[in-house]
Order: sequence, then structure tokens, then C-alpha cells
Amino acid sequence: MSTAPQDTPHAPQPLPPLQGATVGALVTAGAAQLRAAGVAFGHGTLNAGDEAAWLVLWRLGLPLDSELTPDAPDSVAHQPASPAQQAQVATLFEERIRSRKPAAYLTREAWLQGVPFYVDERAIVPRSLIAELLADGSIDDFLSDQTHQVLDLCTGNGSLAVLAALAYPDVQVTGADLSPDALAVARINVDRHGLQDRITLVESDGLGAVPGPWDLILCNPPYVNSASMAALPAEYRAEPELALAGGADGMDFIHQLLQQAPACMHPHAVLVLEIGNEADHFDAAFPGLPVFWLDTSAGDDQVLLVTREALIRFLSAE
Repeated sequence: MSTAPQDTPHAPQPLPPLQGATVGALVTAGAAQLRAAGVAFGHGTLNAGDEAAWLVLWRLGLPLDSELTPDAPDSVAHQPASPAQQAQVATLFEERIRSRKPAAYLTREAWLQGVPFYVDERAIVPRSLIAELLADGSIDDFLSDQTHQVLDLCTGNGSLAVLAALAYPDVQVTGADLSPDALAVARINVDRHGLQDRITLVESDGLGAVPGPWDLILCNPPYVNSASMAALPAEYRAEPELALAGGADGMDFIHQLLQQAPACMHPHAVLVLEIGNEADHFDAAFPGLPVFWLDTSAGDDQVLLVTREALIRFLSAE
């Protein structure tokens, strides 16, 4: 994860109302403020321009997919912004810079693979790369007509559970998490997408309360190693530490998961596991474990797939 300054030496200065200001001008000015303040991104946007556009459009009640290209005739960028609207936008940017909260906590919404999700400080901002694999069918070849029971372990706000249910209309999904607060947020999203009949939410410490057996386990666990945790920007420290910290090498939860998983899986089952930037630590902790590395927008060493059979062979050889 990238780092950013933890604090700003001075409070952000609001921009004065501009005569004839447009939505595009507010986005440009807001992006400059974010860059100057050195805020960190990675919770739905990767740069100041995209985050400024998100905040301005959300604050003004405009569609988030609005055209903002200045030279496009129908671009929202040309839409006038009143002094009152300018003041509303300025207040939002001030809060983003002062609080160092991810923008998603301010808007109470995050998007994953084009699907909107409610989120607040009770759950991590959804950004799992597993969402890409569900959307593009990358794991479909490992599944079969026997795939009926899916577990989203460490479900957080329930986004992967929802995306799995949308991707595979014939399966039942269980979302499990240790945090009752996160499960309360997940409940909002399950209800929002009308999936109450297909998604069950369970409070569970790892696989303890969800023994299965499962046909597919999805897991985006806490995997950030302790050195990286200490260096995280304030935006990441605003999230629940429980959802991030994975111990000295990031593998604490994963050790327990891989030991317990085979007993909770059908013979044909697979586990899809996100480990972020911890591939070296994973290889050191589980040398010789045969896994399939899956291509994502962040590279081919961020998410892996392992079969039950491979786990059993590995564990029996230890």
C-alpha cells in the first residue's frame, strides 16, 4: 500500500466562491487541494482527479458516471455551480482533508464492479480484487454444477457475498465475519440488493461457526504485516484494524484458515484467497503448497486459488 503524510501542518483553506464557476472548475480546484494536502487514495479511487470528481458529483447530487470531459458538448463540466453549491463542495473537501477519512466514509457509498454498496466506519471500504474474478469469470473453470454452497469468509460489508450471489444465480451464499458491527453493515447491503433469500449472515471466528461443507470459499482476510501496518496512511488507519492486521508476517489468520479449511470443504471444493502484497510471506509460510495465481488489475501475485485436494496433500506432508 502507498503511504502519504499523516497530518497537514495547517487547516485546509476553503476556496472563495467564484463568479461563473462550473462543476468542472470545482473538480479541478478540489483535485489541486487534495494533491497539496497529500491525502492518500486507494479506497475507490487512485488519484486526486478521480476522487475530486467523485466528491463533487456526489455532493451536487449528480450521477457518478457523468461526463466531465471539458471539450465534450454535453459534459457536466460546463454546468454552472452556484455560490451555495460551491460552499457545500468546499465544506466536503475540508472534511476529507481534515479528517483523513476515506471518501467512501463521507459519502456512505462505495462501488465495486459497478455495483453500489453502503459502507461506514464499522466495516472496511470494499475493494477486494476477488470482485474482478467474480465479474470476469476467472474462477468459473474451477467450479461445476456441483457448486451450490458458497462461503464469503471475512465478509465485511458483504460486498463479495452480494457479487457472488449476482454472478451465480443458482447458489446459496453465507457471509461470515467476526465483527457484529461489520455484519450490521452487510445486512444493509443484502437487503438493499434484495438477496435476503439467498444470502445468510453469520458471526464467526474464522470457520468456527460455519463448518460447511462448502463448494467455494472466498476470503479476503486480514493480511497486512505488522511493519506495513505501522506505515499505513491515516486513511487506512480510519478502517477497523481487525479487518487489516495479519500479525508479524500477515499470515496469522491464513495459517488457521488453511489448517481448518479441508474439513469444511466438499471434495471438489476450492478456496479463493486474497493476500495483497504478501506473496513473499505466503510462500515462506507455506513452501511447496501448489496454488493457482489468478490475474487481476493489481498483478498475478495478489489472489490465489487452492483446491481441497492440494491442501490435504500439503498438510499431510508437514
